[in-house]
Amino acid sequence: NKPYITPHHSPNTRLLCECDLYIPNYDNDAQMKEVMENFNKQTQQRFHEYDERMKTTRQKCREQCDKEIQKIILKDKLEKQMVEQFSALQTDIQSDAIPTCICEKSIADKVEKGCLRCGGLLGGGIAPGWGLVSGLGYVGWTNYVTQTALQKGIEEGVKYGIQCFTHFPGLSQLIEVSEIKNLINHTNYAKKTTYFNFIKQVKITKCVDEGAKRREIFCNYSFISNENGLSQRASEIAENAVVTAELAETEVLIASASSLTTFSNAIIASIVTIVVIVLVMIIIYLILRYLRKKKMKKKLQ
Repeated sequence: NKPYITPHHSPNTRLLCECDLYIPNYDNDAQMKEVMENFNKQTQQRFHEYDERMKTTRQKCREQCDKEIQKIILKDKLEKQMVEQFSALQTDIQSDAIPTCICEKSIADKVEKGCLRCGGLLGGGIAPGWGLVSGLGYVGWTNYVTQTALQKGIEEGVKYGIQCFTHFPGLSQLIEVSEIKNLINHTNYAKKTTYFNFIKQVKITKCVDEGAKRREIFCNYSFISNENGLSQRASEIAENAVVTAELAETEVLIASASSLTTFSNAIIASIVTIVVIVLVMIIIYLILRYLRKKKMKKKLQ
């Protein structure tokens, strides 16, 4: 009899439960848990800091909006006051301003010749010349006030644009304020493209890597707002700059309105006074001439 060796196989059975597919491999890893907890804490802290910074930014935006609303209300009020002042513009001529000429009969001829000479001088030379000089002075003063108001409006508009960009979320942390001042000037402060192109350029140059996108407030804001939001923000800054410039111009014009009113009243009063003097002298001349002719007729009779 030959001995036979009977092999015995032990089957290895591997069972995989469906629920085991969704169990993470690091649930029971203490180091991984510690890393995740640290990550969650840091993330929450970053979000908390960002929320605090955004609160300050929102408060500044609210204050800016309140200022803009007050400026608009002030502008409407000033426009109404200007309309009322110009509509109520009157010229009051006192009766005391009309001079009287007292002539004595003994010097009738001298007074007649003097009145004729004064009337001709005032009516033919002084009155037109004074009117011309006064008119030119008034026009020059009006042009000066207009140019001053325009210059003041441009300065305030540029100042507003620089201020808005300085307080733009996170922008002052990436670039110098001097770059903003060099960018905005009297030729482009009212253009939307000035602000939009500059924001876009800073975004392209300063927000390249992923670390900057998470770290810098400007990068977060620019990527969250996208191009439509940035374009709308640039349009608002440009429009508000124009409104600020117009308000500054209006304030200068209102401040000089009283001076213009006084100046125009003085011109009108002086011209009217000269005309009245001329008329009075002509009337005196005609009366004395009539009396002289009447006296000559009596002598001839």
